[in-house]
Amino acid sequence: MAEGKSATTENASQAAGNGANRRTKAFTAEERAAMKERAREMKASGKGKPDGEREVLAKIAAMQEPDRVKAERLHAIVKASAPTLVPRTWYGMPAYAKDGKVLCYFQSAEKFKSRYATVGFSDAANLDEGAMWPVVFALKELTASEEARISALLSKAVS
Repeated sequence: MAEGKSATTENASQAAGNGANRRTKAFTAEERAAMKERAREMKASGKGKPDGEREVLAKIAAMQEPDRVKAERLHAIVKASAPTLVPRTWYGMPAYAKDGKVLCYFQSAEKFKSRYATVGFSDAANLDEGAMWPVVFALKELTASEEARISALLSKAVS
């Protein structure tokens, strides 16, 4: 034991060190990148009003097919169905906010290496139905049927 340190202090230091190693390995590279993007977004919002529309369109343009087409279509659906929502990025994903709170977002399949893209809604969305309701939807393709369903969900979410 190091001189001047109690056993408790030394054990606590070792435990903190081991915990730090576990925390580092607990997140994937994609998750760490998303957290860094969120920190950048928060920092940028403190420096004035960011151009959310430009940032969202840039994120969409950077996506690979077929998610780029889905995100472009979703952006148009949001603009038509819920024009009061403000485009912004959220953890590096295209998102749409109401009164400063993210209401819905699009997560490409490549973002976290999943097999499908998702459209999600936050707790700020007015989608409550009884004691349990869905808030994240897998989006393998975006047909007229899915577009109508998303439009209806958006209308309900902002009400």
